[in-house]
Amino acid sequence: MRSINIGIIGVGNVGSSTILLLEKNKDIISARAGVDIVIKKGIVRDVNKVNKNIKIPISDNIKDVLDDDSIDIVVELMGGIDIAFDVAKKALSNNKAFVTANKAMLAYHRYDLQKIAGDTPICFEASVAGGIPIIKALRDGLSANHIMSIRGILNGTCNYILTKMTNDKLDFNQCLKEAQRLGYAESDPKLDISGMDSAHKLLILASIAYGVNAIPEDILVEGIDLINQDDIFFANEFGYVIKLLAIAKKIDSDVELRVHPVMINKDEMISKVSGVMNGISVIGDTVGETMYYGAGAGGNATASSVVSDIIEVARDSSSSMFGFKQPLESGLKIKSISSIESKYYLRINVFDKAGVLSKITSILGDNGISIKMLLQKKSNHEGIATLLLSTHRSNELSIRKAISSLCKLDVVYDKPYMIRIEE
Repeated sequence: MRSINIGIIGVGNVGSSTILLLEKNKDIISARAGVDIVIKKGIVRDVNKVNKNIKIPISDNIKDVLDDDSIDIVVELMGGIDIAFDVAKKALSNNKAFVTANKAMLAYHRYDLQKIAGDTPICFEASVAGGIPIIKALRDGLSANHIMSIRGILNGTCNYILTKMTNDKLDFNQCLKEAQRLGYAESDPKLDISGMDSAHKLLILASIAYGVNAIPEDILVEGIDLINQDDIFFANEFGYVIKLLAIAKKIDSDVELRVHPVMINKDEMISKVSGVMNGISVIGDTVGETMYYGAGAGGNATASSVVSDIIEVARDSSSSMFGFKQPLESGLKIKSISSIESKYYLRINVFDKAGVLSKITSILGDNGISIKMLLQKKSNHEGIATLLLSTHRSNELSIRKAISSLCKLDVVYDKPYMIRIEE
C-alpha cells in the first residue's frame, strides 16, 4: 500500500488528539483512505511543551514542513489569522493539499485560498461544529437542494451559559465563571460570548450553501452578555428558550446572515440542544428539515473531522472547495441589516409612575410597532419597574428607531434591551 506524508503545524490540544487518533485507529483509517498515512513532522512554538505521548519528529520551524517536498498534506491547527493565511498560501503554492480547522482565517480568506488553490485540495470540516460533519452534509449530502435556511447553535460556551442560566436561575457572570472553571470558556471569553466565533462559522456555511462572499463586519453579530433573569423569565412564561443562533436564510434574491440571541419555541428540535453541545438545522427545498447534533469542540471531536479530511484528500477526491465550480445562483446578495424582519422582545426599566405605558406605546406606534404580550415586574431598584414585552412582526430599522426614541424619554431608566423572536 502506498503512503501519504503529512505535516501538522500546531500540536496543541487538537493537534495532539489528531496525532493520537491517527495512531490509535491506524488500521481502519488506512483501509478507508486506501493508503498509509504517515506523520512526517509536527511544528510547535515551544518544543518543550509537547504532549509526552506524542512520538513524532517535532520542530519549531514551519519551513521544515512547508519546504519539505516529501510532504503531501499540510494540516494547519495553529489558529490565528495572518500567520495561518501565510502558511496556507505557501502550502498551496507548493502544491500541497491543505487541511485546516481555522474558522477565523477562513472567515476572512476562504475565497482568497480558493483562487490560489486551483485543483489543489482544501478541506476544512473541523472549522465548523467540531465533530459534526456539517460541511460534507451541505456540500455533498444536500447538494441536490436549494438551501432555504440554516440555523445553528455553533458555540458550546454560549450554549452552556444560557442552559445554566435557564436551569439554575443564575446570572450571566456566575455562569461564565463556572464555564471557565470547567474549561468550557477561555480566560478571555470575548470571542465566544460576543457571537464572533459563531459568525466565523456561519460565513463558512453560507459560502457552501449560497456561494456568497462576506466577512464578519458585513453581518449582524450580537453576543449574550446582556441577557439577565428577567429575559429568561419572560421566555419561559411564553414557551420560549433563549439561544445564541447563527442564522442564514434565503428570501428571494436576498440572503440574511446574522448571529444573535433569539427566543425560540421550546418545542423546536434545535431548542433542545443543551449544555456544551452544538446543533444545526438545515432546510432544503426538496429534503425539508435535517438536523445535525454533536460535540462542537474539544480535541477528540475536532480531530475526528480533521482526520476525515485527511482521508478525503488521500482518496484523491476531486470536489471543489465549496462543492461547486460555477455560481450556484445569479443575483444573490447579502440582505441589509436594517431591512431584516422579526418579532421582538424588549426589556424596559422605567420609573414606576402613572402615564409611563402610554408614552412607550406611543413611541412604538409611531414606528409601526404593535405590542403582542406585556408583563410588568418589580425591579431591584427602588421606584423602578421592569416592563417585558413582545411585538408583532417589524423590522430592524423600526425597532432601532423606537429604542433610540425610548432612550430619550424621561420615564425610561436605562437603555432598553432587545432580543429577536425566531419563529
